[in-house]
Amino acid sequence: MLYPRNFEEKISFDKVRELLKEECSGTLGQSFVDKIRFSDNYDVILKLLRQTDEFIKIIQAGEQFPNSYFLDVNASLDKARIENTFLLEDEFQDLKMSLATFFKCIEFLDKKDEKFFPTLKELTANLNIDRTLLKEIERIIDDRGKVKNNASSELQRIRAGIIEAQGTVRKKLDSILKSLKGQGVVGDDTSLTIREGRMVIPLATEYKRKIKGFIHDTSASGQTVYIEPEDVLEINNEIRELEYEERREIVRILTALTDKVRPHVPDLKKAYSFLGIIDFIRAKALFSLKIGATFPNLVKKPILNWYNAKHPILFLNFQKQGKNVVPLNIKLEEQNRILLISGPNAGGKSVCLKTVGLLQYMLQCGLLIPAMEGATSGIFENLFIDIGDEQSLENDLSTYSSHLKNMKHFVQFAHDKTLCLIDEFGTGTEPQLGGSIAEAILEDLNMKKTFAVITTHYANLKVFAENTEGVVNGAMRYDVKQLEPLFELEIGRPGSSFALEIAQKIGLPRTITQSAKEKVGREKIDMEKLLTELELDKKFYREKNKELQVTQQQLDKTLKEYEKLKDFLETNRKQLMNEAKVQAKSLLKDVNQKIEGVIKEIKDSQAEKEKTKTIRKELDDFKETLKPEIVITPDNEEDVSEEIEEIGGNIEVGDFVRIKDQNAVGEVLSIRNKEVMVSMGDLKSTMKVNRLVKIKRKVYEEATKKPAMPTYQSFEMTSKMQNFSTRLDVRGSRAEEALGKVADLIDEAIYLSQHELYIVHGKGDGILRTLIREQLKKYKEIESIKDEHADRGGVGVTIVKLK
Repeated sequence: MLYPRNFEEKISFDKVRELLKEECSGTLGQSFVDKIRFSDNYDVILKLLRQTDEFIKIIQAGEQFPNSYFLDVNASLDKARIENTFLLEDEFQDLKMSLATFFKCIEFLDKKDEKFFPTLKELTANLNIDRTLLKEIERIIDDRGKVKNNASSELQRIRAGIIEAQGTVRKKLDSILKSLKGQGVVGDDTSLTIREGRMVIPLATEYKRKIKGFIHDTSASGQTVYIEPEDVLEINNEIRELEYEERREIVRILTALTDKVRPHVPDLKKAYSFLGIIDFIRAKALFSLKIGATFPNLVKKPILNWYNAKHPILFLNFQKQGKNVVPLNIKLEEQNRILLISGPNAGGKSVCLKTVGLLQYMLQCGLLIPAMEGATSGIFENLFIDIGDEQSLENDLSTYSSHLKNMKHFVQFAHDKTLCLIDEFGTGTEPQLGGSIAEAILEDLNMKKTFAVITTHYANLKVFAENTEGVVNGAMRYDVKQLEPLFELEIGRPGSSFALEIAQKIGLPRTITQSAKEKVGREKIDMEKLLTELELDKKFYREKNKELQVTQQQLDKTLKEYEKLKDFLETNRKQLMNEAKVQAKSLLKDVNQKIEGVIKEIKDSQAEKEKTKTIRKELDDFKETLKPEIVITPDNEEDVSEEIEEIGGNIEVGDFVRIKDQNAVGEVLSIRNKEVMVSMGDLKSTMKVNRLVKIKRKVYEEATKKPAMPTYQSFEMTSKMQNFSTRLDVRGSRAEEALGKVADLIDEAIYLSQHELYIVHGKGDGILRTLIREQLKKYKEIESIKDEHADRGGVGVTIVKLK
């Protein structure tokens, strides 16, 4: 139930209807806009919302859905129902064009996967229109909306006769006109013209007896007459007779075609109802995109939880002026069903109330609402509103009486699935009595578990809300320092009217404001002062909270970067170890093969002295190639050129030694005969004493000092990876700008080792797509280029895979 009757005008939904009509392609869709009705049926509302949401996906994907010739031919169809009637040529033209649109819509939806557009595809069920009907109409009616010459053999014969006769008339008239020009009777610029459907010669009045014929017309000045010469009079009569025959044949053809249409009228009615619904759904989708509407989480119980909700009319008006609407965050639930909003005048209380009413009504009419994704909306059976001045001289109603009449309706019919919207609750009469009556009504509504949004200035109602379960205070925030409204709703505390502060700001004499303070009483002043101080404290702590949130975000970001850096280093360490093991295995294989080859050659040469020397030299050369390379870094750049200093003397247990021809150093653990066990870090190795040289402890310690951890520039890379997006939208960009963006995307993707990118360029004429693909072909790092799936953009999106 809606109350009052002009509920839509109260919340400005009549303006929403007008905006929806502007988005329709024709009167078919506009007729469905007029049929929008409030519903409390969950399944119906959900279906309507899904239809709009699915069409939004079609628009956002850049799909070319048919958008022309949504013509309303229902009047013509009603006419075609009657026997022995026929549709005119222009009526058949409209039928032909709109039927073609209908089949295009059906074909478009038939190609789509049902899981993506289930509710739209459901609309195509039971639409059985024979395509041969359209083909038959196209066979008869040409692109100009006229009956074709070949519609029948008789019509073809008649029109051929007309053309032939007209040619004969033309030739004779040209001959007569030429003769008259030669006699100087008419000027050289005189030409044939048409009067009453006949070709005539314009002639000065004084020369009208120069030729025999029939005068069809005279100019306004009377100086010119239009004569049909006697020589062509008979032929023109024949042409006129042929034209009558042509008209009779056309009527016969149109009648026969109408007879073919007549059996299909019921199915055609359904088809045009489908066209109207589709046009209506598209209009809702286009309107939703304009106001930033989303699909809320719809639940069956009465509840309301919106974030960043906006009044659509206000949003569009502000958008034209280049201003922003302050969004509304509001929550009504079982524990807090009634929201009592207080605050200064012109602070946004009424706008807040109207926004709630309009958006809830839009939702239950099947329209998406402008609120942040994730919003939750329930369903109410009743929507009641009391706003504005409803005084009536005819009905002898004052403003307050009209409010009380509305309150009577509210308390009689409100229940736990009713949403009441009351503006300036209790005003219009003596404040103390008005406040008491308002409190009693509020108590009654709360007992009935009614949901409500109420605006007020009365302190007793604020106290009631503070002490009563189910009712919660709300305040429109106000900048106490600047004495300006912020238009932000804050739930959980009452608001101040800031009457004295506003009075001082606008320049009311200080003596008057001081006197007002004394008259209102210390208790009231203290309460207002407390609310003012509370607003200042809230503002201070809100700003501090924002600073803490920023700091926390920075800490979280740094921690993530550290974790990524740690993972990066760990991954690289494992990778380097694996590579080293593979190289060591390969190296060991090469060494074994070389040694086996040397032994074989020595055996084959039977240990000839010179040959043995040559082979030994080759083996030494091979050993040189196996020496590890010294990596030069800024820390060891000066030291690498210096060899490790050696000292003489016998090698004993505990000495520090270096392996000859290598930089590996170690400590002697034991000596047995000529074999020495050396500790090199975590490794122990036994080797001949003659392969070692003695070094100083200091040299050993410097050689075994752990290198400093290299500084990685990965924080920058981590930041890039966090901010990198694999999807680039260049629609609306100029070619040069778009190609630059694509080049930057590819460069970053290669740097960050990405594997798959999506470039959205739209369809259009395909020029931008061609330019982008030509550029992509120049990158050797790209493995493949292909179109996106048809349901996700098709040729309007290019998928790039990198090697």
